[in-house]
Amino acid sequence: MADILIKGADTLVTMDDARREIAGGDIRISGGVIAEVGQNLPANGADVVHAKGCVVTPGLVNTHHHLYQTLTRAVPGGQDALLFGWLQTLYPIWASFGPEEMRVSAMIGLSELALSGCTLSSDHLYLFPNGSRLDDTIEAAHEVGLRFHPTRGAMSIGESDGGLPPDSLVEDEAGILEDCIRVVDRFHDASDGAMVRVGIAPCSPFSVSRDLMRDAALLARDKGAMLHTHLAENDEDIAYSLEKFGCRPGQYAQDLGWTGDDVWHAHCVKLDAQEIDLFAKSGTGVAHCPCSNCRLGSGIAPVRQMRDAGVNVALGVDGSASNDAGNLVAEARQAMLLQRVQNGADAMSAREALEIATRGGAAVLGRYDCGQIAVGKRADIAVWDFSGVESAGSWDAAALLLAGPTRVRDLFVEGRQVVRDGQMATIDLPRVIERQNVLARGLMAR
Repeated sequence: MADILIKGADTLVTMDDARREIAGGDIRISGGVIAEVGQNLPANGADVVHAKGCVVTPGLVNTHHHLYQTLTRAVPGGQDALLFGWLQTLYPIWASFGPEEMRVSAMIGLSELALSGCTLSSDHLYLFPNGSRLDDTIEAAHEVGLRFHPTRGAMSIGESDGGLPPDSLVEDEAGILEDCIRVVDRFHDASDGAMVRVGIAPCSPFSVSRDLMRDAALLARDKGAMLHTHLAENDEDIAYSLEKFGCRPGQYAQDLGWTGDDVWHAHCVKLDAQEIDLFAKSGTGVAHCPCSNCRLGSGIAPVRQMRDAGVNVALGVDGSASNDAGNLVAEARQAMLLQRVQNGADAMSAREALEIATRGGAAVLGRYDCGQIAVGKRADIAVWDFSGVESAGSWDAAALLLAGPTRVRDLFVEGRQVVRDGQMATIDLPRVIERQNVLARGLMAR
C-alpha cells in the first residue's frame, strides 16, 4: 500500500502530549502508522490528499453503544419513558431480532459514526435472540472498516426472577461464560494496531447475578480482556442498588472486582464524591453519554468533578433507541454544553471536549496506540472541511465544537480511507439503508 500524505491542513489539531496545533500541517502515513508530522513535507511518491480549507484531528473514539438499536429509533411507546419503562417497551421488540438484524443495524450504526469522525467504536451487545452472535457485529465492522471493541454482554435474570427483561432474552450463566471464552479466544487481539479487541460486559447489576458479575471479572482478567457495564445511570438505578444490594453502585462494583484500569462503566450520572474518588484512585474509566442521559431524563453526569479528580472520562453515543442518533462530534458538543449549564460557561472548553472525544476515549479503552496525531501512533485521522455554511465567519477553526461541520470530508482508519468526500468509501450505504428500512418495517408489522 502506497504512503499517503495529508497535505496543507489549515489547522492540524494533534492532541499529542504537547497539544500542538500546526498551521499548514502535513501528515505522512506509512503502513497504517503515522510516520511524519510537520509542515511542507515532500510527497516522495505518496498519494497526496489536499487538506487546504480543512481542520484535521485524530479520529474520534466512541466508548459506549448498542448498535442493534439503530433498528428501533423513535419507537412511540418509548419516546417519553424513563429508563426502566423504556426498557420494558423495547425488550419485546428486540426479542424478535436475528443475525441479519444484528449485522445490518451494526453496519448502519458504524457508518453513522464514521461519517461523524469516529474511527474506533465500542459496542455493548447484551442480547442474543434467534441465533444472534457477537460475530454478526464483528463482521459488520470489518465491512465498514472501523476499528472495533465489541463487548460480549449478557442478561441472566428475567421477569420470572424479578428482573426487567422477558425470560426469552436471558441466558444460562454457564453458557454466557462459555461464549465469552469463545469470542475472546477467537477475536481478541491485544497487539498494537489491533482492529478488533473484545471485552466482557454483563448488561447491568440489575440484569445479572452477583456471581456472574464476579465470575466475569475473574474471566476477563484471566484472558487479558477489559470489563464494561452500565452503572449509576439514574435515580431508579441507585434505589435498586440500595434496596437489593444494601450499598451504592460504586461500592457494589468495588466489592465484585469491577474497578481498575481494565474497567469502564457507562453513564455514571449519579456517582457521588466518594465513588468519584474511588474511580480516580483505581483508574476506572467512565463512558459519558450526554444525549441519551438527556433523552431519558437521567440527569447530567458530574464530568467536571470527575476530570478534576483524575477520573478517565470518554464519550459514548449510547444506543440509537435512547439517543436516536449516533453522531459522535455532536455528542462531544453536547457534553461541553451540559457542563457549562451545570457549572458555568468556563467549565469546559471546546478543546477539552475534543480531547475527551479523542485521547480520552483511547485511554479508557486502553488504546494508547490511538487517539492522537503523533509519530508512531496508528493512522486514524478525520479531515473536516471548513468551507461550509456552519463554519462561515469562524475565527478559530480548532474550536470545531463551537462552529464546525458535524460530518467529515475524509476519514482514515489504519491508513485506509473509510470516508471519501463525505461518502462511505467501503460499503454501498444506500443499499444498506434500504435493507435496514425493510427490516424496520417488518418489525413494526409484527
